Amino acid sequence: MKKHTEPEQKRRFAGWKKVLVYGVVSCVVLVLVMFVGICFSIRSAVRQMCAEATKEYPGDRVKALIAYASSENHSLKKRNRAVWALGQIGDKSALAVLESYYTGGECDHEKRLCQRELKHAIYGCKGGLNLTAWLLR
Repeated sequence: MKKHTEPEQKRRFAGWKKVLVYGVVSCVVLVLVMFVGICFSIRSAVRQMCAEATKEYPGDRVKALIAYASSENHSLKKRNRAVWALGQIGDKSALAVLESYYTGGECDHEKRLCQRELKHAIYGCKGGLNLTAWLLR
């Protein structure tokens, strides 16, 4: 087996260091691009839900979403989307209504609003961590 000289070993190590640094930087950039893409996707979905709600309940988007989520005229799936949008927006004025529907029990998507979604929306409206909220306010 051939032994490498010290300068040759340093060159080889420097080459691996470059590869490692470029790999880490590339991964960080990829994660940031994916995060921004997800943020804009969420923003788009919230805006779409707000447009649907304000079409039926003109005025403030939060009040429209509250009315939409509370209305028995919409499917539970659509109402759950309104709850999700309220949680993404994180407006405290929605707390009372969201809490009135939250029982803390098991989800029954056939009969009532999703308890898990309500829990997340309440958390968001109480100022909990929401990394995408900066796009919606």
